[in-house]
Amino acid sequence: MANRHTIVLMQTSQNRATRTFMDYDSISQAMDGICGLYERKLKELNPATRNITYDIGDLYNFIDGLADMSALVYDHTIQAFLPYDRQWIKQKVFQHLKKLAH
Repeated sequence: MANRHTIVLMQTSQNRATRTFMDYDSISQAMDGICGLYERKLKELNPATRNITYDIGDLYNFIDGLADMSALVYDHTIQAFLPYDRQWIKQKVFQHLKKLAH
């Protein structure tokens, strides 16, 4: 059950043209993708800084600062995608980073 196809839906600003999605083979890969998105944004904002660090609060602020973010996770038992909100994403990204730290 670890490999649960996950689609992250995102809108970066109020402009509907900024709607996009990212497709992953698992929830874990999706959380990596969200962290990578934030890290690329940090590098873009701080091009001269070699080592960029951030904490979970910074990542939460990034997620909350988006106009919209949600996830669709495939559930094999019902053969359909289940929707999850921004809070769920923040909870999963925290659990994911905690696992990586150990």
